[in-house]
Amino acid sequence: MNPKLRGWVNYFSAGHSGRCFSYIRDRVEKKVRRHLARARQRKGFGWEQWSKSWLYDTLKLFNDYRVKHG
Repeated sequence: MNPKLRGWVNYFSAGHSGRCFSYIRDRVEKKVRRHLARARQRKGFGWEQWSKSWLYDTLKLFNDYRVKHG
């Protein structure tokens, strides 16, 4: 998943993509949380179980959503 996100962000990073990147980041986090919860046969998204820092530090989820200006 990380290579696809990295390529997508690099392609669309020029311009006014900040709001879109915020939406994508939230959506990816939600999908990963949902997958982890279902893998453990639990309901919900695990908001209390997995912190944002855990997702990005432990799972090494892509987190370089930068907009290039200029």
